[in-house]
Amino acid sequence: MSSPAAINYRAAGTWVTLVVFLVLVIAVGGLIGTQSLPGAWYEGLTKPPFNPPNWIFGPVWTTLYVLIAVAGWRTWMLDRSGLAMKLWFAQMLANWIWSPVWFIGQMLWPAFAIIMVILALIIAFIVITRRRDPVSSLLFVPYLAWVAFASLLNLSIAILN
Repeated sequence: MSSPAAINYRAAGTWVTLVVFLVLVIAVGGLIGTQSLPGAWYEGLTKPPFNPPNWIFGPVWTTLYVLIAVAGWRTWMLDRSGLAMKLWFAQMLANWIWSPVWFIGQMLWPAFAIIMVILALIIAFIVITRRRDPVSSLLFVPYLAWVAFASLLNLSIAILN
């Protein structure tokens, strides 16, 4: 177990690992996003007045995936088998499962259950990393805010439909 100061930022492997995290998180997220685009089913749903336009989701998720990847990279470099890394992987898997359940499976309530798990995992990651690696913890704050909003949106759409 290392401290953030112990990460050797001059080592080539450190930057290769960052690139791997960025490519993996953004590519898988992008692939899932392109395979589960909102279609006629989603357009036909009754939505709350605070539902954002569809075009906003791509830029928001791309930005969030960069932040998530950097936090994952930092956590990996500090302790790849620790609880924080396990939480990071768990939230990533849950994150990637949500879109297919919502858009392809058209299952509003199971998607809500998944997003509640994502929210809990994000909070746990922030709490676990805040003292040891406050940067990783802070990188998850915008993600927490967006997923909290998305949870409210998911719940609202489920109730309205």
